[in-house]
Amino acid sequence: MHITLTELRYLVALDKERHFGRAAKRAFVSQPTLSVAVKKLEGELGVTVFERNRGEARVTPIGRRIIEQAYRVLGEVSALQAVAEQGRDELKGPLRLGVIYTVGPYLLPHLIPRLHESTPDMPLVIEENFTGNLTQQLRNNELDAAIVAMPFEVSGLSNWPIYDESFVVVMPHNHPWTEREQIPANELANENLLLLGAGHCFRDQVLSLCQDCRESDSARRTKSGSSLETIRHMVASGLGVTVLPQSSIPNLSQESRLLETRPFAGAAPTRQIAIAWRRSFPRPKAISALRDAVMQCDPSGVTLLHGASASNVDDGFLEAV
Repeated sequence: MHITLTELRYLVALDKERHFGRAAKRAFVSQPTLSVAVKKLEGELGVTVFERNRGEARVTPIGRRIIEQAYRVLGEVSALQAVAEQGRDELKGPLRLGVIYTVGPYLLPHLIPRLHESTPDMPLVIEENFTGNLTQQLRNNELDAAIVAMPFEVSGLSNWPIYDESFVVVMPHNHPWTEREQIPANELANENLLLLGAGHCFRDQVLSLCQDCRESDSARRTKSGSSLETIRHMVASGLGVTVLPQSSIPNLSQESRLLETRPFAGAAPTRQIAIAWRRSFPRPKAISALRDAVMQCDPSGVTLLHGASASNVDDGFLEAV
């Protein structure tokens, strides 16, 4: 049996696109080349990996297991290449960084200049996505690191907290709540509460503040937006109220005159943001440099965790940093 890495890469491209034409474009080859290579691989394995129908590709049950193994093989090959580069310079070469949607717009404008100054030969390749998707991309070696919200305990992945931030209530400037100094969380259920759509961890964090907001009779009062910026615009227009992380508040534009913010009554709800990466990632100094850049840029509205320790790391990582 003779299976090439190129064939495995074609297999992965087809798994991502589920269409031979799009997969060929992704792999920068012609469709016949990719089709022949996948067919040859199936012949070598003696099983059908993809069901075909007019260019569409559907993974078979045994094909799913083979593709998962292909991801692992390609990940190990990438790690092998990175190990070779490690002897030269861990801070040289792109770093593939994932960021959740509710962090990227507020952290990256501060982080990128600092990182460019401290590690000019390590540009960022940035992917904004949901936590679940970033986790899978880390596992598949499609990302080197990701900035996510805690808790984040995933087998094979390490994490390093970087900052805490509180949540605030945001309302139109003429809302009755502007007469109050603090807002009890349970009163959110009585308002038109604007939240991110399903899949965003921040949506779940906000709903956890208010039991009534999760009840079915309150669901019809909850409207969704595609981003925190979109939700903020809807609040400014008078559609309802929302909850935002503190880091997003200093970024308010001229429409800020249409908005008011208030803290929660009692202990302020917070979230913790951390860097996550594969324990096998061979560039620990790159992770350390990324965290150092965050500590130096001091994004607005957050409490930096200078003394926080990394979790689920081996001795090699600690020695390297």
